[in-house]
Amino acid sequence: MALCNTAPRSSTTEVLLGAPGVMLSAAQATPEAVEYTEILEAEDRPWVTVVWDDPVNLMHYVAYIFQKLFGYSKAKATELMLKVHNEGKAVVSSGSRDKMEQDVRRLHAAGLWATMQRDD
Repeated sequence: MALCNTAPRSSTTEVLLGAPGVMLSAAQATPEAVEYTEILEAEDRPWVTVVWDDPVNLMHYVAYIFQKLFGYSKAKATELMLKVHNEGKAVVSSGSRDKMEQDVRRLHAAGLWATMQRDD
């Protein structure tokens, strides 16, 4: 049996780093981690609610829901409804993730097909 002449390591951080005597606490941030976080925050885009065309709801009803839920004028609601009808979808609101989740729930409750996604 061979004997190993190494002292026990004092922390798992040393084992992972392979540098005896160098200690990093778990709360320390490295420059790379800080830069990465800043990049992610810079790329943070607002969320949007998308209404999709469906074969069930009448066009007048969809325009009515846009007016009631979002306070759009009849002209704006009709424009969005026609976009849904002709292009298959339309963005009807944008903002924070929580607000978009609420908008999607309200649209589902009204019987419309809606999803949320990051803004392009």
